Amino acid sequence: MNAEPYATLSPDRVLDAITACGLWPDGRLLALNSYENRVWQVGIEDAAPVIAKFYRPHRWSDAAILEEHAYAQELADAEIPVVAPLVFGGRTLLHHDGFRYALTPRRGGRAPTLESVEQLEWLGRLIARIHQVGAREAFQHRGRIDRATLIEQPMRAVLAASLLPPSLHAAYRAAAGRVDDAVAARLQAVGPVRQLRLHGDCHPGNVLWTDAGPHFVDLDDARMGPAVQDLWMLANDDAAMQSLLDGYQQMRDFDFSELALVPALRAMRQVHYAGWIASRWHDPAFPAAFPFAAEARWWEQHIADLHELADDL
Repeated sequence: MNAEPYATLSPDRVLDAITACGLWPDGRLLALNSYENRVWQVGIEDAAPVIAKFYRPHRWSDAAILEEHAYAQELADAEIPVVAPLVFGGRTLLHHDGFRYALTPRRGGRAPTLESVEQLEWLGRLIARIHQVGAREAFQHRGRIDRATLIEQPMRAVLAASLLPPSLHAAYRAAAGRVDDAVAARLQAVGPVRQLRLHGDCHPGNVLWTDAGPHFVDLDDARMGPAVQDLWMLANDDAAMQSLLDGYQQMRDFDFSELALVPALRAMRQVHYAGWIASRWHDPAFPAAFPFAAEARWWEQHIADLHELADDL
């Protein structure tokens, strides 16, 4: 794997990729906050800017990316405010100089107010509508919200990386193992729940609010999983979750047994976060953005947090 996956993605190459689609960039480029992929806002002559997302090499297969694009279009066709990729020559997944990319319209907005009951209920209704579409069929190429993806793979990445001090290997392995065991027990206790196509990474940064209401962006983490996965990151407390569910149930039934999954989902996300940083450390953007991960004390705190999560489960 390239130690610097985006080393050759220069501004000129970005502009050339846009020109290859038949658009005429006006030279204005704005790099947007994204670490997993590289995302640019590109000005277009006599037209609205577009957003260009250059996919991280080797992360998703072409089939998985196309499945994401088809899902976004399916949601848009259902008049759900989700930003879908633009089509050029019948294609949404584009290639240029070894990079895969997609263009979407620019959609602005502000962060939601998660203390607002009205906005939370609105978000609940919108997520329910996304799930109505998501429940129609299953992803074939995009994986699931599960222990293999969110615990086992990240654990291996951490243990294989140079970030974790050798003196902490045994402590980390024990703490992450405790979380894995506790999550497995919680999942078994809850029992089977319905799996559906999700947004997958439904945190406040992926919701933009305008005077017309909210819209969702970035389906890059869309996977199969339980409905509650798209709710819990927007709920700061039990009252907020109730407001989300009040809105959700106006549009779609909710299986309340899924609420018992939230501690497990939260624990898996925390394990995955450390593994994500460890697995991407070769990308120069990561040491610059997450310098704390090079310090032993951060890993000591992470290990302590994992034990606390295991205790709470």
